[in-house]
Amino acid sequence: MVVLNAAVGSTRREISPGTLVAIRDHINLTGINPLVGVDDPHRSLDLTAAYDPHLRERFAKAAAESGRKTQEGTLMWFPGPGFETPAEINAARTLGADLVGMSIVPEVLIARQLGLRVLALTTVTNFAAGLNAETLGREQAMRVSTAAAATLIRVLVKIFEHWGADARARGSAA
Repeated sequence: MVVLNAAVGSTRREISPGTLVAIRDHINLTGINPLVGVDDPHRSLDLTAAYDPHLRERFAKAAAESGRKTQEGTLMWFPGPGFETPAEINAARTLGADLVGMSIVPEVLIARQLGLRVLALTTVTNFAAGLNAETLGREQAMRVSTAAAATLIRVLVKIFEHWGADARARGSAA
């Protein structure tokens, strides 16, 4: 299993800065794939469940126990390093993207190629370009990410506590 985390922008007003979102799917129209050139007969991946539904369920449960509401969403990957334009955000939203970001997708492709289960969590740090008059920048992303970090850590600790309890229960049942 691998847990990935990134700061993202929201394409939807109802997913505001500070929200923790578990990724359920992604859109990659960049033409970039880190598996190109990998000499492996298994590099053609079924990405139907790239983002493990069971892990997302555990995340939602742990977050609720921590008093934190979360959401799930679809991420559209833009490789950066610049932020997206308002036109790109309109296109992303039209295609079904709730979030935009500069990471997660390549890491998920590699993790899935290695056979790992993936839990991808994001912190919404800003509304994407064109949703308000705010200038986008790294400073805001860092400020919001830092403020959300303690909550995210509490939720992750709770996930692993449950995981440990489940493993102990299976061990004593054997």
